[in-house]
Amino acid sequence: MKLHRGGGVVPLAGLFVLLLPVLFPSLFAPLGHASPSMLSEWNAPKPRHLRLLKSALQEQTSNGQESDLWMPPANQGWKTCVESTTSMLPENSQGYLQVFLDGGLNQQRMGICDAVAVAKILNATLVIPLLEVNPVWQDSSSFMDIFDVDHFIDVLKNDISMVKELPDEFSWSTRDYYATAIRATRIKTAPIHASANWYLENVLPVLESYGIAAISPFSHRLAFDNMPMDIQRLRCKVNFQALSFVPHVRALGDALVSRLRYTPGKNEVAGTKYLREVTDAKGKQGAGKFVVLHLRFDKDMAAHSACDFGGGKAEKLALAKYRQVIWQGRVLNSQFTDEELRNQGRCPLTPEEIGLLLAALGFDNSTRLYLASHKVYGGEARISTLRKLFPFMEDKKSLASAAERAQIKGKASLLAAVDYYVSMHSDIFISASPGNMHNAMVGHRSYQNMKTIRPNMGLLGQLFMNKSMSWPDFQQEVIEGHKTRQGQLRLRKPDQSIYTYPAPDCMCHA
Repeated sequence: MKLHRGGGVVPLAGLFVLLLPVLFPSLFAPLGHASPSMLSEWNAPKPRHLRLLKSALQEQTSNGQESDLWMPPANQGWKTCVESTTSMLPENSQGYLQVFLDGGLNQQRMGICDAVAVAKILNATLVIPLLEVNPVWQDSSSFMDIFDVDHFIDVLKNDISMVKELPDEFSWSTRDYYATAIRATRIKTAPIHASANWYLENVLPVLESYGIAAISPFSHRLAFDNMPMDIQRLRCKVNFQALSFVPHVRALGDALVSRLRYTPGKNEVAGTKYLREVTDAKGKQGAGKFVVLHLRFDKDMAAHSACDFGGGKAEKLALAKYRQVIWQGRVLNSQFTDEELRNQGRCPLTPEEIGLLLAALGFDNSTRLYLASHKVYGGEARISTLRKLFPFMEDKKSLASAAERAQIKGKASLLAAVDYYVSMHSDIFISASPGNMHNAMVGHRSYQNMKTIRPNMGLLGQLFMNKSMSWPDFQQEVIEGHKTRQGQLRLRKPDQSIYTYPAPDCMCHA
C-alpha cells in the first residue's frame, strides 16, 4: 500500500508517538526521586564475587546449633543499673515542655530519651513528644501509635511529671502555630549536644516567663558528656524500660519469634499457612535459634554511599541523579573512587556480601534468618544470592498473613517497631552497615548481654576487592577479623552515644 502525505495513516502514527509518554509514562520518567531507571530495575545485577559464592554454596554443611557461634557473650562483669537516684518529684513544675522529633524510629527513640532528661534538668512537665512526619517514609504515626503511653508514664512517674496533652489555656501551642512565624515560646537555636547549663540558661527563662517552651528541632540536642549520673541513668531507664511498643506490635512480634523458633520438617515449607497454624499449638513450638539480619540497603543508603554496587552504567546514572536531586552534591563520599571508599570501609554491604560474611563465620544453609529491612534497592533480584545461601530466610510477609499485618501495613515506623522487637528476641543480630538501627541494637543488646556481630567494614572492603582470594583464606580472614566483634562490651568514650555504649554510665560492676 502506498502512503500519501495527505492520508490518514501518517497522522495516526504521529499521534501515537505523541501519546507514548501518556500511555507508557515509565518509559519516559526521569532518573529522579521516584525510582531508578528502567534499565537499572530490569538489568538484575550479577553476583560480584562468583568465585567465593560457588565455594560457599559447595561447602555449606550443617554445623548444628550447639557450636560456639550461637553461644551468648560470656559474663563480662557488668549488670544493668538504671534506677533513678531520686524518688520524689518537686511540688511545683516550672512549666510545660514540648519537643518536636524528626527522623526514623530509632532517632525518635533517642530524642524521647533526651526529652525526658531535659524535662528533669528543667523541672518541667513533659508533654508526650510530637513525632514529625518523616519526609522519606511519609509516616504520620504518633507517639501513641507506636509506644505504650500508659506504660511510659507509669515507669517514669517518680522521675518527671508528664501529660498526654496540654491544658486548654495552652492549646494554641501547636506545630502549625510555630510554623507560621517567629514565636517567643519556641527555641530553635539549641546547639547539637547542648549542655545541661545551656538549657538552664536559655530554656528555663522562657518557661518562667510563659509557662511553656517548645524546642524544635530537637534531635541530638543534649550532650553525652559532663552530665549528672542521675540524668544518665534516667536516659537509659527511658530507653530500656519505659519505651515499650503498643500491644499489637508486641503480639505480632511474639508470633514472628515463635514461628522463627519452630523448625519445619522435611516435608514442610517455611512461611506457609501450616507454619502459622503449627506455632499456635502449645507443645509444638521448637527451641530453634535464629539470626536477625538488618539489611540496610535501600536507595537512599546506596546513593548516599557513592559506591558501585555492580548494577552497571544505568544503576550508576540512576544513583548519581538521585544523589544530586536529594542532596544537591552534599555527599562527601562522591569525591572518592569506589576502591578508596571500600578500603576505608565506607560502602554498605550488599545482600551478596553480607551472605558471604555470614557463611564465612560458620552459619549454614539450615540457619533461620529473619530479614529486618525496608525496601531493598534492586528488589528480589538483589536478594536472590543471599536467598541461595540461606534458603530458610524469612521476613514479616513470609511469616505473617495479610490480616495479621493489616495494622502495620504502609506505616514505616510500625514496620520498624516490629523488626526492632524481633531483633531484641533473636539469638544473634547483625547489620549490613552502621546506622541508627545498628547503633540502637548494639546498645540495647549490650545492655542485656546479648550477641551482636559488628561487621569489620574496612577489612571486608579489602577482602572483597581481592578477586583471587580462595574461600579458605577468606573464611580465615573473616573469622580472625571478627573474634572481638561479637557482643563484647565496650565502654563509652568521650562524645560517644550513651544509647550505643550504655557502660559505664548505665551499668554497674557485677
